[in-house]
Amino acid sequence: MRFVLAIVAFVLAAVMIVFGIAQRTILLAPAFTSLSTTVTGDTRYTVIDPSALAASPGSQTMNVRGDGPIFLAYGRSEDVAAWIGADAYTTVGFSEETGELTSTATEAVTEEDAAANDARAADAVPTDAAPTDEATAIPNPAGSDLWLDEYTGTQSLTTTLTLPEGISVIVASDGTEPAPASIRLSWASDNSTPWAGPLLAGGALLLLAGLVLYLLALLHLRRSRRPRRNVPRGPRMPRLPRAPRPKAIKASQITASRRGITRRVAVIPMVLVSGLALSSCSADLWPDFSTAGSDTATATPTPTPQSTDSVEAAAELPPPAVTVSQLETIMGEISRLSADADATLSADTLATRFTGPALEQRLANYKIRSVDPAVAPPVALPAAPLTFTLPQQTNSWPRVVMTVIQDENDPSIPTMAVMLKQESPRSNYQVDYLFALEQSAHVPKVAPAVVGAPAIAPDNKLLMLPPDQLAAAYADILLQGEASASYGLFESDGDNFRVQVADLNAAKIAALPSTASIEFAAAAGSDEVVALATNDSGSIVAVSMTETETVKPVDAGATVGPAADALATKALSGITTTAKGFQNTYRDQLLFYVPTAGSSEKIVLLGFAQGLITSAELP
Repeated sequence: MRFVLAIVAFVLAAVMIVFGIAQRTILLAPAFTSLSTTVTGDTRYTVIDPSALAASPGSQTMNVRGDGPIFLAYGRSEDVAAWIGADAYTTVGFSEETGELTSTATEAVTEEDAAANDARAADAVPTDAAPTDEATAIPNPAGSDLWLDEYTGTQSLTTTLTLPEGISVIVASDGTEPAPASIRLSWASDNSTPWAGPLLAGGALLLLAGLVLYLLALLHLRRSRRPRRNVPRGPRMPRLPRAPRPKAIKASQITASRRGITRRVAVIPMVLVSGLALSSCSADLWPDFSTAGSDTATATPTPTPQSTDSVEAAAELPPPAVTVSQLETIMGEISRLSADADATLSADTLATRFTGPALEQRLANYKIRSVDPAVAPPVALPAAPLTFTLPQQTNSWPRVVMTVIQDENDPSIPTMAVMLKQESPRSNYQVDYLFALEQSAHVPKVAPAVVGAPAIAPDNKLLMLPPDQLAAAYADILLQGEASASYGLFESDGDNFRVQVADLNAAKIAALPSTASIEFAAAAGSDEVVALATNDSGSIVAVSMTETETVKPVDAGATVGPAADALATKALSGITTTAKGFQNTYRDQLLFYVPTAGSSEKIVLLGFAQGLITSAELP
């Protein structure tokens, strides 16, 4: 019976060891799954669809080959489609029927077709924009603010990404030559063999057990062949002659031989067991019970709500215009560009990233400093850190983003609030408003950056004051003070801009000679009003305002001129004295918090910026 058990143990051990080795050799699955395609045609852009990226689970390794420069970027599928617009492109998708990548070319949309599409979908969200001069002028996708990240190479480009659903990849050369033709997608496969280790270890143990059973069976067999003791005596037999006794063999010789055999027999399984044990130390050979019963978390660019209602509500909301990482990259580029433009007084460089009142104030400073270098440059715009980010919820254009930058390492730079605007998919974000925040300003609670906030219409009447009436109401307060009808709507405590304007006007009146008069005026600016919703149904609103001061002589033949310390006025106007008088125009940028209608709170000034933009002799 012991021999039978030993044979069974040997057979089972052999089966387990062979099957365990086979799992790591002939039965081992490939480490990567790859799909490739060759794009035909001469389209300048290739879009890798989310279906192709999700053809296999796991991270995507993309290899793109071409004859020249290679550009690869990824972004939201809607943003990629909007950037391409009406241009011809090729889509790389995945066919579930064939299990292969597909390549489909889309022809360019003509102006007639685009006009017809716009007429049929006037109320639809614009994702595929019609051809524009800007779209024609910017064929290279490199450097667009829409991309979450981008990569460049020459002839070959390989990168590994983990892109979730809703993200597409755009591939191009330089925007003028056809896109690279060879595209290969690979996914790392899980080829671990968690039961190979137990099979090898179990086989080794069974082999050892079989060997022990075999030795025990041999020992039992030897013992069973010895003469039995206390055997009953039979009849006495006649004594036979004594045979010659053979030469005695020393017991030490027999013992040494048996030990040698035993050692050889024992060394074989020990070596085999040790080799199997060492070969099965890899973590891929053993089952992992540490994550049993738990779900694997997958990072996504959007927050994961906790309830079903939250999931459905989040799915219905438009996405935020940018992510925080996108905005950090954008602000870093704007900061570097503005620093270079401020140093070189380059209006063309500045105009690529500034617009509206922010551009107007900086250009006026450049003009003044080109005449009089003693005038101080504008406040530098730091790149980081972003302490507050509020993007607009939108799928269309123009898009608006607000952020606050506080440079803790340089206390001389005030905390800056920036309103950025992107006019179209192929244009980059530009600084529209740039404010210095009030020291006591308390920014109201807003939605997180991964959710964003909806834009508020300028004529929205659900607020304490419609956004497009804020500038006119505040201008009236600057002129009339407490006599203004809007005085009770605005918070006066902490409003340093009112104090600053009143003090400056009083100083100018005091310094004015008796032969001259001065008149102050203020009105709403012509710049676009920007408003983003807050969590309490209020709004953060950015507006512009224009202030003017007109100086005239009061006596015939008298002359007036800028004050001795008015370097900016002299640089802009180019006059020292005049008998006609002169007028200075200031552009104000104002940032307000406007509560909802019926609230007991007041409208609060959060930040402001003021700058002289023109100074000219009266006609």
